[in-house]
Amino acid sequence: MNSAPLGPQEGLNVLHLFCHANGAVNADQIRHATNEGIAQGLQIIPVAIMGAKADLCFMILGTDLWQMRTFQTALTNAGLDVTSSYVSVTEVSEYAKGMPEHMINERLHPVLPPEGMKAWCFYPMSKRRGETINWYAEEFERRKELMSQHGKSGKEFRGRVIQLVTGSSGLDDWEWGVTLFAVHVDDLKDCVYTMRFDEASTLYGEFGEFYTGMVGTVDEVLSATTA
Repeated sequence: MNSAPLGPQEGLNVLHLFCHANGAVNADQIRHATNEGIAQGLQIIPVAIMGAKADLCFMILGTDLWQMRTFQTALTNAGLDVTSSYVSVTEVSEYAKGMPEHMINERLHPVLPPEGMKAWCFYPMSKRRGETINWYAEEFERRKELMSQHGKSGKEFRGRVIQLVTGSSGLDDWEWGVTLFAVHVDDLKDCVYTMRFDEASTLYGEFGEFYTGMVGTVDEVLSATTA
């Protein structure tokens, strides 16, 4: 019996699955699962991960958590070990209310991956709530001002970097997941470095592990990451 679709009231579920290929991997099963998921309306972005934190990542966006969980099971059945993950949803920040409708829709229903942007990274983050520095103790207008400054820094990278910030309070260990797509690898570095000088990040930002890789087709990613 099929379960009723489960997702946010507006926007999309987002799931990052970080995998290791520790044995024989059935590439045909992964291709089939990917094609089936896409046919059901999921967006599935395969990424070959650099370094030892993972071999590959599947970033999945969709309206139904059940479909996404089925895809996750298909990956494990095909021989991949899901060793880390992140669960979030697309959202429009409270500081961005009143934006034009098309911009709101781009945040809630992004179409990924962006054309020509193969460099990729992901990291989770939260706002500090310490005894002396506490983001949530600041007045709303002050927080809005800081986030406006932060947004202006990000606009310097228009055309070079596409950023998707997804909400994860109550869904995962951090408050947001940040996924960046870029033309060049150093675009990722320059963007993150520049924006960390904004007060919203300098005083209030806390960051988790970074994952970096290359967006490709299923075949490209499997060829680079599995035996």
